Amino acid sequence: MQNSDRLPPRDLPRRRSGRHRNPLSFDSWVGTPTLVLAVPAAADPEADAADTDIGAQMADLVRSYRPEVAIRHGRARRAELAEALSGLEQRDDHPVRAVVVPMVTGPHQAVFEAIEGAVADAGADVRVTEALGPHPMLAETLHLRLAEAGFVRADRMRLISVVAPGTQMTDGVVVGAVGGPEAVNAAGVTAVLLAARLGITVLPADLEDRASMDDAFHQLSTAGCARPVIAPSLVGPEFPAARLEQLAQHYGARTSAPLGAGSTLAKIAALRYAEVLNSLGAETPPTAEDIPAPVGSRHRREN
Repeated sequence: MQNSDRLPPRDLPRRRSGRHRNPLSFDSWVGTPTLVLAVPAAADPEADAADTDIGAQMADLVRSYRPEVAIRHGRARRAELAEALSGLEQRDDHPVRAVVVPMVTGPHQAVFEAIEGAVADAGADVRVTEALGPHPMLAETLHLRLAEAGFVRADRMRLISVVAPGTQMTDGVVVGAVGGPEAVNAAGVTAVLLAARLGITVLPADLEDRASMDDAFHQLSTAGCARPVIAPSLVGPEFPAARLEQLAQHYGARTSAPLGAGSTLAKIAALRYAEVLNSLGAETPPTAEDIPAPVGSRHRREN
């Protein structure tokens, strides 16, 4: 005999929520606003072609994570970003027309000022995400760039340094940032994560501040580091390659390549996009008055 008091089976949710939810998913009610990648512009106008290449490459990579979203890109200059945001007039059905992702690894005043001006010129509801960093995957990418140059092992060293004297492997890394103190703070988080991966001393420094660089290399020297390496935590255009080489020569160090266009940065950009849409789509939890009173023999309404 079937128990009539038995509760009906609960249907499983169609998608997971909370900690097990796919971080790349987002609430659909906000639609799919255009994703605009704001690539940092080079100080040298002759490097503009490289900026464009990185923007196009990043757009293709992000599209693999967000194939249903229209993706544009532009250099982080007010006029060029305003052009990337053109044609996105206000709509009642989908009020959020675009989401701009700054392609920088930390706070960068010039980039964010250019984005702010372009958004003001757009005349539509455009949201701006946080920078790509700090994020654990940035440390992973820096590790890869160091390994590609032969300065560290490709696999994780798990807090045990196996660098032998006289080899080409580094025994100390300076994570170089651009953008001021806040950018250095973001690079500090990446430096801690990278140190945990490599098992050697890793310090953050501002590539544009000689005092910051002097302090970082002094600490490495005090720690006994004889083969330092500068790991630029940059997409690339925001700091000239020639100046990076000059810094390396000045401090008797070597340097790995900037982060450049890669699938890891593309994934972080897609995550930033989803974070903004999820914050817009968050529903206000119902109050006690909104919840209907339970019914049944064990929950009778009061007369």
